[in-house]
Amino acid sequence: MRANRWFTPWILIAPALLWLLVFSVWPSINTVRLSFTNASPLGGQTSWVGFKNFENLFADPQVWDALLNSVVYLVVCLPLLTLLPLLMAVLVEKKLPGIAFFRTAFYTPVIASAVVVGLIWTWLLDDRGIINEIAHTLGLIQGPVPFLTDRWLLLFSAISLTVWKGLGYYMIIFLAALGNVGKDLHEAAALDGAGAIRRFWSVTVPGVRGTIVLVGILVCISALRVFTELFVLTNGTGGPGGEDQSLVMLIQQYARGFTGNLGYASALSLLLFAVTLIPLLVLARINNKAEQ
Repeated sequence: MRANRWFTPWILIAPALLWLLVFSVWPSINTVRLSFTNASPLGGQTSWVGFKNFENLFADPQVWDALLNSVVYLVVCLPLLTLLPLLMAVLVEKKLPGIAFFRTAFYTPVIASAVVVGLIWTWLLDDRGIINEIAHTLGLIQGPVPFLTDRWLLLFSAISLTVWKGLGYYMIIFLAALGNVGKDLHEAAALDGAGAIRRFWSVTVPGVRGTIVLVGILVCISALRVFTELFVLTNGTGGPGGEDQSLVMLIQQYARGFTGNLGYASALSLLLFAVTLIPLLVLARINNKAEQ
């Protein structure tokens, strides 16, 4: 009788499997197919164009600007959103009076709407915003600092927003990991004369190495898929001359509207996938070497 129930597990996972196939597997396969066509968002006649979209992609200066922005975003965010949350987690892990307040304060930006936070930062960084007004009142600057109109200042302003908003999220992940690091190891290291810094590098970091890799992967994906921060800070324009667009902003730009080019947007999506895959493979390689 039990042998006849081999299908029972399949019935139980069928809804999740169907959801995965419809909303994940098929869209991925269809994106690859569309990247070789001239499909438009609103349908119409679609023809096969081969590798033309990819040829146009690598000849497009906007794509190279977006790719550079993505690399800079990744290079800056990866160390900051890996090390700083770990240090914050080590600090708030201690059972001190009022520490719950700091845990809540550090995590509050995470639950805030990215759009609302972006608008607040826009008001702060505007030429007539609070930061420029205070700096001018104190005599620190003669004219407004172009946080939102200079290409690199705008990019690093968006990076600062991403880091500020993500610190609490990754801190919680590290807090959970620190609970698995044996306190006896810290006590043994202290008895051997190791100070707080030495114990951090010799006990804490190796104890949460797997979590560091996990956080690194999450940061890579988040940094390369950045959209809201740059979109809100640039009011959807991509900054001066569109030089501060991310790859996701370009994909959104080409995939919408009556004149959109869904085939080109699909090719950009495959480029984003390839760019995201590279740091993930590097992190996996580093982790495997560390475990050997």
